[in-house]
Amino acid sequence: MQFNKELDARGLSCPLPILKAKKALAEMITGEVLRVIATDPGSVRDFKAFSKQTGNELLSHLEVSNEFEYFLKRK
Repeated sequence: MQFNKELDARGLSCPLPILKAKKALAEMITGEVLRVIATDPGSVRDFKAFSKQTGNELLSHLEVSNEFEYFLKRK
């Protein structure tokens, strides 16, 4: 999937991946896509809730080799 900005949140625990994603999305324009890579297993639940609460669309998420990849579209 194509993205406009990438955030490496590997090694960070909750709530840091969400806080850094929120900051990155605030610097983007509507319709742009942020790719986030995280290692915190709790981030799956966190990013789903974050998307619902903020209106930024969670386009996809997947797990590969204990890393979680998220694509969020800026509202």
